[in-house]
Amino acid sequence: MINSKLPQVGTTIFSKMSALANQHGAINLSQGFPGFDVDDNLTTLVTKYLNEGKNQYAPMPGILELRITLANYLKRTYNCDISPEAEITITAGATQAIYNTISAVVNEGDEVILFSPAYDCYAPAIEVHGGTPVFIPLQHPDYSINWRAVKEQINPRTKMIMINSPHNPTGSLITESDLKQLKEIVSGTELLILSDEVYEHITFDGKKHESVLAYPELRKRAMVTYSFGKSLHVTGWKTGFCTGPDWLMKEFRKIHQYTVFSCNSPMQYAINEYILKHNPFEKTAEFYERKRDLFLASIKNSRFKVIPCQGTYFQLLDYSDISNMNDVEFAEKLTIENGIASIPISVFYPDLEDNKVLRFCFAKKDELLIKAGKLLCTI
Repeated sequence: MINSKLPQVGTTIFSKMSALANQHGAINLSQGFPGFDVDDNLTTLVTKYLNEGKNQYAPMPGILELRITLANYLKRTYNCDISPEAEITITAGATQAIYNTISAVVNEGDEVILFSPAYDCYAPAIEVHGGTPVFIPLQHPDYSINWRAVKEQINPRTKMIMINSPHNPTGSLITESDLKQLKEIVSGTELLILSDEVYEHITFDGKKHESVLAYPELRKRAMVTYSFGKSLHVTGWKTGFCTGPDWLMKEFRKIHQYTVFSCNSPMQYAINEYILKHNPFEKTAEFYERKRDLFLASIKNSRFKVIPCQGTYFQLLDYSDISNMNDVEFAEKLTIENGIASIPISVFYPDLEDNKVLRFCFAKKDELLIKAGKLLCTI
């Protein structure tokens, strides 16, 4: 017998809803992965490096060429000077970067502030290392941050504040005002920041992504995580990176070298050349904004109420005018009876707060989005 470190954790809602969709032949807009082909230029480069023999271990922090490319990109984008040698590590996706950061800094009895609804990998990583997640609800329906509540929760046990923007699952954005208030809270303290910015390239309606890297007071105490899976539509490659000041990155790499050691070599070489040759990040927001608008146009005659999506590839829909069922039951009903799978938002809250809201992924082929919209209009 063992004493489970995560006794309350079972199968994730993503696995459950995807399995239900497969069982009933439903359109799967639940799990957040792109449903279209990867750019041939990128897959051709992977083949190139496989054939060139780039098939052995990469350096522990990642190939230097890619880290240099990323440092230059971050300099251009956020006007920050980052050492590619000491302050960037290539990771097995952003989830590993988040887990390793928590593993490196959270000790027994530490508290970590995070905002609910929160992506489901955050709290378990804190708990398994003996920490306590302290949830502060985002303010429904715009899912903004109550910074007064943040101040009230900080105490001598508070080790870190976790933020996520563009936000999964709500599609909201952290603003310049938010980061200025965060700066005021952490200034003069030893509080750390973990900033999940995996959807940084997917913002809409002329809004820009606000990164902690653009604020020196935040940058000097923050680990920031990114995902090539999200930005290059290759979630199955599980490749991302993180950046942080050298003193934090040293601790991160102590964990990294004993979890994955290093990450997929040919993918790193291919991604580096692809970024340099094709500059793919510039078109990502426009690409997904068109898909969001197509999905919204397809449901304009439905009874669902749209909660504005400012970023990510997820759209929230309020069904309170349709049913009083709880969101898990309603999501299951939609999948089984109406042929379309989504994710209920209550599962991202520690207390299962139910605002009658579902999350739909629009990172799919146009014809599938149109078909899904027609189904939603029949409800």
